[in-house]
Amino acid sequence: MSRIAYVDGQFVPHRQAAVHVEDRGFQFGDSIYEVWSVRQGKLLDEDGHFSRLERSLAELQIENPRSRASYRLVIRDLLRRNRIRDGLIYLQVSRGVARRNHAFPHHPVPPTLVLTAKSVDVDKAEARAALGIAIITLKDIRWGRCDIKTVNLLPNVLAKQSAVEAGAGEAWLIDRDGNVTEGSSSNAWIVTANGVLVTRPADNSILCGITRMRVFQCAKSLGFLVEERAFSLEEAMLARESFITSASTFVTPVVKIDDQIIGDGAPGSMALALRSIYFKQN
Repeated sequence: MSRIAYVDGQFVPHRQAAVHVEDRGFQFGDSIYEVWSVRQGKLLDEDGHFSRLERSLAELQIENPRSRASYRLVIRDLLRRNRIRDGLIYLQVSRGVARRNHAFPHHPVPPTLVLTAKSVDVDKAEARAALGIAIITLKDIRWGRCDIKTVNLLPNVLAKQSAVEAGAGEAWLIDRDGNVTEGSSSNAWIVTANGVLVTRPADNSILCGITRMRVFQCAKSLGFLVEERAFSLEEAMLARESFITSASTFVTPVVKIDDQIIGDGAPGSMALALRSIYFKQN
């Protein structure tokens, strides 16, 4: 079956989906995006992603082209048309089409709205989590507003490609002070020797992951202690456990950082417990 996309009010064959050559998302990266995971036909952490979508648009002063109710109708129809039960929904909104000029269009133009959907192999994802992943570390060269979910992802793309070339599952980015910010497409966590979960505070240097926020709730329900603070690469190397979180990876254990085995080299019990309860609470 051919995939179907949604572009500015129309469902179109995925291979024919397109935006104008002078769309500001294409020319300037003047655009934001959001991603929902879909399990058994249900959007996970639905409202959290909508809230972040609205915040990102407001930060860039882009008009929100739809209400939440309207988005929900489109997403449900897109899932139905693509016959997706387990997968991902990708939504992108740009400032719209205007003659190329760095400044905002002098006269307001309609934002461009694009949605796509794709299936994921749940069994493959579970097998990956059961084994854990290796990660590499790289210097963080991104801009100073990583808290806005924009499509300006070239540093993230380069970091992810470096991870792929190294045979790793993710790259963690290190700031000028030697502390871990986050992954190229995920938030970073460690478990200290005393069993405390640690993740960086949600300031401008990281994206406040919606799955990350859900994990706080999951940890509380399990009685785990959580600290929001910076942690160094050295501390991460000595951690009892480590894992990443995102809408596409959920909670995925990390078993190796660069050349250092983490813990006993197997997925940690706390990470696995959090992954399990995450699905139960959604």
